[in-house]
Amino acid sequence: MQKTKLTLIASAMLSLTFGQVAQASSHREAPNITRLPTVDSTDFYAFNSYEEGRGEYVTLIANYIPLQDAYGGPNYFAMDPAAVYAIHVDSDGDAVEDMSFTFNFSQALPNDNAGVALMVGAEGEQKAVGVPLKNVGGISASDQANANFTESYTVNVVSGPMRTGTSAAVMNDASGSASFGKPLDYIGNKTFANAEQYKAYADSFIYSATIPGCDSPAKVFVGQRKDPFAVNLGKVFDLVNFVPVEGDSAPGADDAGGFPGGITQSPDNDDLADKNVTSIAIEVAKSCLVGSGNGSIGAWTTASLPQARILNPNASFDNTEVNGGAMTQVSRLGSPLVNELVIGLADKDTFSSAAPKDDGQFADYVTHPTLPELLNILFKDAVNTTLGTDIETLAPTNFPRTDLVTAFLTGFEGVNQLSVVTPSEMLRLNTSIAAKSADMQSPFGVAGDDLAGFPNGRRPGDDVVDIALRVVMGRLCYPIPVNGEDTDLGLCTPEDASVGNVPFTDGAPSDATMMDSSFPYLAMPLPGSGAE
Repeated sequence: MQKTKLTLIASAMLSLTFGQVAQASSHREAPNITRLPTVDSTDFYAFNSYEEGRGEYVTLIANYIPLQDAYGGPNYFAMDPAAVYAIHVDSDGDAVEDMSFTFNFSQALPNDNAGVALMVGAEGEQKAVGVPLKNVGGISASDQANANFTESYTVNVVSGPMRTGTSAAVMNDASGSASFGKPLDYIGNKTFANAEQYKAYADSFIYSATIPGCDSPAKVFVGQRKDPFAVNLGKVFDLVNFVPVEGDSAPGADDAGGFPGGITQSPDNDDLADKNVTSIAIEVAKSCLVGSGNGSIGAWTTASLPQARILNPNASFDNTEVNGGAMTQVSRLGSPLVNELVIGLADKDTFSSAAPKDDGQFADYVTHPTLPELLNILFKDAVNTTLGTDIETLAPTNFPRTDLVTAFLTGFEGVNQLSVVTPSEMLRLNTSIAAKSADMQSPFGVAGDDLAGFPNGRRPGDDVVDIALRVVMGRLCYPIPVNGEDTDLGLCTPEDASVGNVPFTDGAPSDATMMDSSFPYLAMPLPGSGAE
């Protein structure tokens, strides 16, 4: 009975965690961040590790640099050396980080930053001239001499608030130093021969690491990956230029037995299918994250830049600018798409720079979400014409949406609520709920009777879009089937949601089979050429 109750309660969380979200990850979600792609967070994941033998670990993944075309040479996609990229963990629920992992990047060329040079010219008159490319030949895990560009990074763990806490270096167990390397992006299959060789090369940058104060070794990886998010991106932002209801009797049935003219499931609907991202991934023992809390944690990622950047009018590779002033947060992401599709345009940059403890300022966007109203404006007349009905509004009418406030800002007791309840936006994960192997996962997470998935944290294969679309339009106002029994959550009534039982979808499927089943979990990036 208790498990059933927890499943139902956790299902309710879907309403807000993506109720404001809806259709794409947080790519280019705020005006200011569009000008700063290297610090634009696209997705954030926090989940109990499901790689065999790693059940006592949590994996945290922060993706950056959106919409990468695999062929984006010659410079591809390096991180910003002036930025601080951070993953924050709140273990007690006060909406202030108790632990942060901060990543700082450096870049270099061979030969004291002069780069690789070729001898050009007639014999006796040759000159050494630097090449314009990031590699001058094939590269493998065992031979990286042809690389003309390298990135490295350090990781620090900060105990307490990131700005004022105590910082200590995370150590690379292989080298005994505080430095880690980042692989080159997947330039193509002439540079790396084939996907297997690139995988071996990239895997050589997965490190065992020692976190001060933590007895169990961590794993760390930073590098390019296939964008794991699936979404019908272009059509969504073109005033939802498709009918967002399942057109088959069941997903994939191919029988046109659903809503007339509705969209059906197809990988062709995923506009991110040909995009890569850059992932910052760290796997940490649960015992090192939960602190004195109740076993549930809140987590989010941020990126910060110095307040002042003065450009060098005579720039060189290692001297393009002078940075100064306090580090200033310019990017923030916990639950998916909150800033992209919940926060009003005037407040998007404010949200990017805000801390979870100050999220009360955005309450109106939660209690009175605009997404359902937009869908009503776009589709009410068409729905009434198609069905011969006279529905007054497609949007739920239970205002304020206190059910969403509870789900979005506080979590639920027994599922992922922290020991102290402070309304705030972050991804909440109960570390005591055992992970499920990839083949046992439901892409619908909690709504699919899988308590180990979204919104109890978020795994790469969780299909947050379809779940959230249905819930934001009022699915929780209807009885929810659990173990064959319809159960009323008591959050609202069918009269509050005229289309709450409609199978809304964007038609872009996602599940764990599209990912790897071991750290860092996200699939191999797409090659710039020679795709297999």
